[in-house]
Amino acid sequence: MLLLANILHTVLRVYTFIVIIKVILSYFLSPYHPIREAIDRLVDPLLDPIRRRLPPVGMFDFSPLVLIIIIQVVDSLLTQILLMFY
Repeated sequence: MLLLANILHTVLRVYTFIVIIKVILSYFLSPYHPIREAIDRLVDPLLDPIRRRLPPVGMFDFSPLVLIIIIQVVDSLLTQILLMFY
């Protein structure tokens, strides 16, 4: 179970960094750039439901921040649950 908890923790951390990279690249790259399109395909399926429920705040998109918080909570909960069985 310890190995599974470590793998899950690593995967969720990598996904968090991918979300951060998406936000940074959105300022510099065109939406049609191949790298940005690939990252968007990874992140947008989780961001879209948050964007639908989160009211817009001016021109700022807080959905990546909400997604990162959700990932951190899920990471913490699942790690604790898996470590309970260790």
